[in-house]
Amino acid sequence: MTTPRAEPSSFRDPANAVFYADGRVLRGLNDKATADWEAVNATKFFPKLLADGRVVATREADASVVAGLGSDAGWATVLEHDRIPFISYPYEWTFSMLRDAAILHLEILLEALEEDVTMKDGYAYNVQWRGTSPTFIDTPSFEPAKTIGPWIGYRQFCQTFLYPMMLQAHKGVSFQPFLRGQVNGLTPIQMDELMSFRDRFRKGVFKNIYLHALLERRYSDKSTQDTLDKVKKDKKSTFNTEVQKAVIRKLLKLSTKLKWKKANSTWSDYLEICSYSDADAEAKKAFVGKAAASRHRSLGWDLGCNEGTYTRIAAQHCDQVIAVDGDDLVVDHLYRSLREDGTTNILPLVMDLTDPSPGIGWRNRERRPFTERSKPDLVMTLALLHHLAIAANVPLAEVVDWLHSFDAEMIVEFVDRPDPMAQRLLANKPPEIHADYDLEHFEKIFTAAFDVREREELPGGTRVMYHATPRA
Repeated sequence: MTTPRAEPSSFRDPANAVFYADGRVLRGLNDKATADWEAVNATKFFPKLLADGRVVATREADASVVAGLGSDAGWATVLEHDRIPFISYPYEWTFSMLRDAAILHLEILLEALEEDVTMKDGYAYNVQWRGTSPTFIDTPSFEPAKTIGPWIGYRQFCQTFLYPMMLQAHKGVSFQPFLRGQVNGLTPIQMDELMSFRDRFRKGVFKNIYLHALLERRYSDKSTQDTLDKVKKDKKSTFNTEVQKAVIRKLLKLSTKLKWKKANSTWSDYLEICSYSDADAEAKKAFVGKAAASRHRSLGWDLGCNEGTYTRIAAQHCDQVIAVDGDDLVVDHLYRSLREDGTTNILPLVMDLTDPSPGIGWRNRERRPFTERSKPDLVMTLALLHHLAIAANVPLAEVVDWLHSFDAEMIVEFVDRPDPMAQRLLANKPPEIHADYDLEHFEKIFTAAFDVREREELPGGTRVMYHATPRA
């Protein structure tokens, strides 16, 4: 086995750590974590979760792998997990995705509690996606339940699941910037300050936000154990597993009923306002289909995917496609339609491509930048470049250099200056700023960086498609 590489985010629980070696995902467990693993693996619920894919496939590695992690590392057992196709983070998910991940987390916890097993975490980052199917990945989070004490993961669940959902459902404020700004999520006090007095009468707000914030303010100078002891005394409850189950059921019911009621957004009616004729649309589909079908690929990116028409075409020829758009309502619609269709190899994500997900958390490595999590084999940028160049004022040369940095096959659409959509964006700009935005200038810099395998002008005469590979 080659020298294992430690996962930068796997340091908060000293009982276990994740490593990568030879394309494998390994997790070392100390003696305590090994005992918990053996107890959980002997239950009825856990093998069922593994079998139906709600928990990532996990098995014990052989003794040589334990030795390969280092004899002095202190790992008594090494587990091997199936690899998740693409790692994403909650601040890249839509409202529906965060809610479905929360529901999965709580449903798994309820099944565990039926056999006196609990979770020591409630962290949204413990859920990842296989297409549109949420999957729980933190197997050492399971441990035998104690007879006394509330669910220890409750605060994490509120901060990274419940509060972001409530913020968007009740205030209409997108949660993604808040989660991106604080890796541990919204605190009870922050959330209480964001809610109005009238919001306290909404279902679950008074108990899960206001009272939680009140306790935090009151006991901020106390130790964790002192606070738990005080809460137990005040409630006159032993907090056994039956009480925990009742709490979790209420959280599950509350999470399930939260709705985001936004009806439209900037690009939710794109198909109605775009300048494509039927002939343009058919020609574009045919071009994308032919280019995508030229060979099978492991990973594709569709940057600026909108409703996902071309994402679905590419997905026929890729193991996995990451569909990215900055409009959270559009991406939420795409996610729900993919769930309904049963499509399993498209992961939709919310992201402003002019301000993509950076490295955040400890040493800016705990959560990695979007572009450093994988290397795509195919990148599609369809009806995107004019938004970057005109709306965001990114020079065309910078845009092309950005495309070249992916070192991948490209399917690119350039919207020329006379196109109605380009004219719409240019109308609000001083004419001298984008004087060089035209087809001739674009092709000069694009062909200097890429070898164009195929070029096709769409019937409308204002849009050109390219299938290209990067030059060295």
